[in-house]
Amino acid sequence: MSIREVLLLGNPRLHELSRPVTREDLPSLTPIIQDLRDTLLDFRTRTGAGRAIAAPQIGLMKRLIVMETEGSHVLINPELTPLGDEMMELWDDCLSFPDLLVRVRRFRRCRVRYRDPAWNLREIDAGGDLSELLQHECDHLDGILATMRAIDDRSFAMKSRVRK
Repeated sequence: MSIREVLLLGNPRLHELSRPVTREDLPSLTPIIQDLRDTLLDFRTRTGAGRAIAAPQIGLMKRLIVMETEGSHVLINPELTPLGDEMMELWDDCLSFPDLLVRVRRFRRCRVRYRDPAWNLREIDAGGDLSELLQHECDHLDGILATMRAIDDRSFAMKSRVRK
């Protein structure tokens, strides 16, 4: 188990654009994927929150996401497309600013095409919470934080966390 430090709001690396993963990168990704999973699950154990993590959040500027929602999912080089114009408003949270909520607008539905660790092309059509999560994580790969998507200057709130 290798738990990595999560970069926090204010760290300039969170605003960097991530590079695509190449097929040649795959052998070196196995320990990184495990580190991402371990880091996410540790955060979830400590805070009761956390469904996904993007590689830039641990300082690796690669287009890689690990999700722990109804099973474990690894998304390599995800490409997100909104499905329709319908939007939703919600309070977004993030491992990189664990005590802050940000009110954002996201597409209600989206499609994500990606490669799995075997380099197979996959696709997810998502709505609601999963759509929001995928948009949030794909934003990380482009150096975009939820704070940058705030609806207005009143769209920030502190949240209480229960530590176990």
